[in-house]
Amino acid sequence: MISYIKGLLAEKTEDSVVVETQGIGYQIFVPVSALSRLPAAGETVKIYTFLNVREDALNLYGFLSRQDLDMFRQLIGVTGVGPKSALGILSVLEPDALRIAVLSSDAKAIARAPGIGVKTAQRIILDLKDKVKAEDILSPFGDSLKAVPVDAGASGGPEKEAVEALVALGYSSGEAAGAVKKASVTEDMTVEEVLKKALRHLSFL
Repeated sequence: MISYIKGLLAEKTEDSVVVETQGIGYQIFVPVSALSRLPAAGETVKIYTFLNVREDALNLYGFLSRQDLDMFRQLIGVTGVGPKSALGILSVLEPDALRIAVLSSDAKAIARAPGIGVKTAQRIILDLKDKVKAEDILSPFGDSLKAVPVDAGASGGPEKEAVEALVALGYSSGEAAGAVKKASVTEDMTVEEVLKKALRHLSFL
């Protein structure tokens, strides 16, 4: 199993990149949404990969973080969703947007991906609902809540507590997590300040 490939970004195409390492160029299929976040050709990149083995081909699928790769793995674990379909979904919806769509049961958003009908989108939501957590989409650093300081005596950081409070007020997990993410939380903000900013965003829904 190839966990990741680190090397020079040699080439970009519409749906893949070529990364050169130790004289070998690896073609890696990536989501369209990831292409804009890649550096210019000639720069060093590190891409986390999944190797799909078929009778007629060995295809590498790549992502810029382990969290994105995990989302891809969860998608291909859904019946009827193969690697190409999963890549198509992550090209239309970035991982955080997909998590929000799953938490808020937004099948229409997922069905925007090529080759994904409403029934398949609903199956994805059903299968992933218990695997996707609201706090996974909160951190701007893409590492859950580890980067957020925890208040003394609290069970989690201010972002997590704000989401839980919004859910208690009747908002769905997806709505709450999306609003807190938009609140641009800083390390010195209290839960009350996070809630006030998040509620301003929810008032425009």
